[in-house]
Amino acid sequence: MTVIDQGATDMPPSTASAEPVPIKLVLSAVAATLLFASLGQTIVSTALPVMVADLGGMDKITWVMTAYLLASTIGAPVAGKLGDLYGRKMVLQWGIGVFILGAVICGTATSMGMVIAGRIIQGAGGGGLIVTCMALVGDLLPARERGKAQAVLGAAFGISTVIGPLLGGFLVQNLSWHWIFFVNFPVGALAFIVLGIALPRRRDRSRKSVDYAGGALLATLLASLVLISNTGGTVFAWTSPQVLALGIIALSALALFIRVERRAAEPILPMSLFANNTFVVMNAVGILVGMAMFGTITFLPFFLQVVKGISPTSSGLFLVPMMGGLLSASILSGRYMARTGRYKFLPVASTALLSLSLLSMTTLSVGSPLWLIALSMVGIGLGLGPVFAIGVAAIQNAIPVSMLGVGTASANMFRLIGGAVGTAAFGALFSTQLSRSLEGEVPGMGDGGVRSIGADMVQALPHDAQMLVMESISQALHPVFWIAAGAALLACLASLMLRELPLSS
Repeated sequence: MTVIDQGATDMPPSTASAEPVPIKLVLSAVAATLLFASLGQTIVSTALPVMVADLGGMDKITWVMTAYLLASTIGAPVAGKLGDLYGRKMVLQWGIGVFILGAVICGTATSMGMVIAGRIIQGAGGGGLIVTCMALVGDLLPARERGKAQAVLGAAFGISTVIGPLLGGFLVQNLSWHWIFFVNFPVGALAFIVLGIALPRRRDRSRKSVDYAGGALLATLLASLVLISNTGGTVFAWTSPQVLALGIIALSALALFIRVERRAAEPILPMSLFANNTFVVMNAVGILVGMAMFGTITFLPFFLQVVKGISPTSSGLFLVPMMGGLLSASILSGRYMARTGRYKFLPVASTALLSLSLLSMTTLSVGSPLWLIALSMVGIGLGLGPVFAIGVAAIQNAIPVSMLGVGTASANMFRLIGGAVGTAAFGALFSTQLSRSLEGEVPGMGDGGVRSIGADMVQALPHDAQMLVMESISQALHPVFWIAAGAALLACLASLMLRELPLSS
């Protein structure tokens, strides 16, 4: 099967005026690229406690994830627009190069600040890679077939999310945490070569208008939102001049961004899309689901290693049930969408299940059986899968072909906004709750001591102090999962407002 040239008026720049391309080869290249980008995102989770013990900076633990998510959020719409203008191949290959540069900085880091700087660069490359991979599917396939193809990408994402924590735990135990960043290099090199062979060279070399002002304002807006979430109520009081200044910057950037986008020849995020029901509803769901997902991935390995006393590798195994559920639900949802042309009820039902599964996590304690945690993780994965598989395909079906990259990027961007803001807010809430519980109760583990807490440190404490610390960690996580469950419930209610459109075949 090949992609036939349909003319520049109907096809985006990445395929217009190009030679026929074998779809299976392209999808293989795209899946390899997505695997590369996703590994960099997930491999860090099980290594965080060890990195904190080595470098210090417990108060910065969420920034290792948040920095990546924030940079991905900013990079996604920029890469989507550049792909629309200059073709997907160029954006993918540049994204791989940027990602590898960030990995080198992280792998050679001697401080948590250096790790965070490298993660920002990694995230900028990774966000562009994920979005451009998904947009390429929209270039090549009709709407009714995209659900199955997005499910293939979901499978690559699911596999990487399972392999990532396990591989990270293995490398931490047997080598050092530095190797979790170097292990990506062979996959990146392979993806670069395969893309060079599989994707056609773009023939249209005309100069395009790039919305630099819109991109800068969007970056300012998103950075301000995450900084408010991460520092408000912890580093600074909510009413402090610093937080108020960030709020003013965010509002100003939003107002200017809307004004610039309305006038830009090639806007990063066209304002006309916000009149589209599918675009608005599915991205609102993405924000809420992103909060739930990344909050879970960030804090569960920490709970398992410090409270349950299991190894980094074993803690990674507890993400396998979630990703198994996500993978199964994603594939089945894509097939159902392709066979029936229907999709509305899928995000409604899945987010309801997600909310119930997250509610079960609010009962975590020192005595919680591991099988119950694994069962809850299966439910979380089943709740996430259909949203990921259907969301992008539904948006691509509802928007003009000329906005395919931007529309696809929006799904990833808004989900990452939820993940970045949610993880930062959850981290601030968790740290505050834990500090209050331990201050004055356990020597050396008050406000400052909590920043470097780890499994070895807790095991070295007397038995009574151990139990107090572990129970305090459990209690500090309860509000995190209550809020995540509430976000999933809101996503369910938002899904009910979706207007289902016919899928072209």
